[in-house]
Amino acid sequence: MADTQTPPADQGRTPQAGAAEAEPRLLIQTQYIKDLSFENPRAPVSLEPGRNRPEISVRVDVRAEGLGSDRYEVLLVMNVEAQSGEGPVFLLELTYGGVFALLNIPADSLQPLLLIECPRLLFPFARRIVADASRDGGFPPLLLDPIDFVQLFRRRQQLAQQAGEASRPAAAAAPSLAGQA
Repeated sequence: MADTQTPPADQGRTPQAGAAEAEPRLLIQTQYIKDLSFENPRAPVSLEPGRNRPEISVRVDVRAEGLGSDRYEVLLVMNVEAQSGEGPVFLLELTYGGVFALLNIPADSLQPLLLIECPRLLFPFARRIVADASRDGGFPPLLLDPIDFVQLFRRRQQLAQQAGEASRPAAAAAPSLAGQA
């Protein structure tokens, strides 16, 4: 009979296993509708055939908040307004959220990951909810165009930078080239 020995816990590990544990990881723990509102203030008149096609405006915001121990709630906030010459046709507000675990993420990559990649993962689900809600409200499904979350993130950084420059005293307002392309 051969003697079998169980190696100590660390001896059975390969160098690759230790490296895999330190790799950056993004895990979606859950997704959910946090708030959903659909208003059809002029129904049934707004649903009559032959009405003019409404002007549709979409506003999107992304919010992120730490939940502790490498967990974050990311919210995709969407406001859709359909207007015609006669007034509002429909109003839709959706806050779609997800809880993400971000493991071994460098500090300088955390904010772009939370405000670009996480909402990019949430968007297809929020898009479907908007389409279903508009269809269930009696209108053709509203299929939102893809959103460039990189551009949204850059715009947010520019606004923050401008707000920071505006709040500094005039004597201390030296031009900054950081982050400009």
